[in-house]
Amino acid sequence: MSTPIQPASTNGCRARHGLSRQESSNNVVGADQKLTALMRASRNGDRAAYIRLLQQLVPVLRRLMRRKLWFMQATDHEDLVQDVLLALHAARAKYDNSRPFMPWLMRIARNRMIDGARRQARLQANEILMDEFAISSPDEAHAPIEDGYGDPEALRRAVTLLPPRQREAIELVKLRELSLKEAANLSGMSTGALKLSVHRGIKSLRSSLA
Repeated sequence: MSTPIQPASTNGCRARHGLSRQESSNNVVGADQKLTALMRASRNGDRAAYIRLLQQLVPVLRRLMRRKLWFMQATDHEDLVQDVLLALHAARAKYDNSRPFMPWLMRIARNRMIDGARRQARLQANEILMDEFAISSPDEAHAPIEDGYGDPEALRRAVTLLPPRQREAIELVKLRELSLKEAANLSGMSTGALKLSVHRGIKSLRSSLA
């Protein structure tokens, strides 16, 4: 008489899965403890610990931005990472050394991400308005910028003082005379955002050179 085949036990598989989850949890706790220790040391005047803390936070924050704000561009993620680090620097005197570090940092990061998402929504709204109502004239983006100003050297100095996005847009579209599509590919901005940056850059230049 043949022996009935018993169904394979799932206990081993469950145990492995449970161990994996436990290991993951332990890793998170261990990372938080290390970062908490660095934050406490930096509060006590250890500058090297503060530098190590910031260095270790950069990849953590980048992963957070990619996961939560996947609809934004990499340059926007980098801007937000820097915003969070600046907010951390400004608020670190208020950190309570008796509490874990990461939950405190995540509250700061959440607020900055909310602000970033709102800015992105406003920018998209501006792009739609530009496309619908043509804020700048069709020829504005393609006319050589030097044609409108008498002192090229003063103009170039003024360009260097523009905000980064406006400066990049002006340099690509106006100084190098690339098409909007070419400039968008190089800068990583959408054509709508690029047109908006050109328009704002020109307004800033007119104001500073008036």
